Amino acid sequence: MKNIMITSLLALLFVQMPLIHADSNVSYQELRDQMLNKKPDSKKPAKFSEADRKLMKDSMQQVMQDYPSPGLKVGQKAPDFTLGNAFGKPVHLYSQLKNGPVVLVFYRGAWCPFCNLHLHVLKQNVDNFKKYNATLIAVTPQQPDQSVKQIKDKAYKFEVLSDLDDSVMKDYGLYYKLSDELVALYKSKGLDVEAFNGKGRVALPVPGTFVIANDGTIIGAHAEHDYKQRMEPKDILNILQR
Repeated sequence: MKNIMITSLLALLFVQMPLIHADSNVSYQELRDQMLNKKPDSKKPAKFSEADRKLMKDSMQQVMQDYPSPGLKVGQKAPDFTLGNAFGKPVHLYSQLKNGPVVLVFYRGAWCPFCNLHLHVLKQNVDNFKKYNATLIAVTPQQPDQSVKQIKDKAYKFEVLSDLDDSVMKDYGLYYKLSDELVALYKSKGLDVEAFNGKGRVALPVPGTFVIANDGTIIGAHAEHDYKQRMEPKDILNILQR
């Protein structure tokens, strides 16, 4: 796959946006809109030049043209995998499926506020998922130590797995790699992807959610180029209920 970046003009802006204290009763969309509608500090100079913005916009357009439909689709068989969790314990997808459906969520990392908002509303619904014997599992390219910090800080009640060779992201059709130019731009603005993922690793997943039935069939799927769009817990519950 070409070195490309799935992003828009907001791709770096969210790095400096404060995370909103989330109410467990609100949806992901409501929290996201609160974040996006928060007025920037007018006293601070603009962080990105026109050339920066053009680079990000062009990258977005290119990836949408080259890869118009990311992620596996409903009806396909979910690829099996075994990945280590944040504490080094191996987790096998199809072993988990013996106990019931799995809600599999791919996210970019602890540095992404939109990912954090989505994980927050999912955490608030873990017990609702369990009513259908469903298990929530999150997959990220970041190093396990980064996940440990996140789990402890956010009190996550689900497994966070590290895809350290990018193989699972690839199998699920979500993998993409940052270009050298965008890696340098990110780093110059205070976001060092390698500090989260490991030296030389600058791949990320298109944020995706898959609801997987006991037999491994994908019965719900959501993956979009626009990283601000995520599957709502209520939609996951509707799929599990059906």
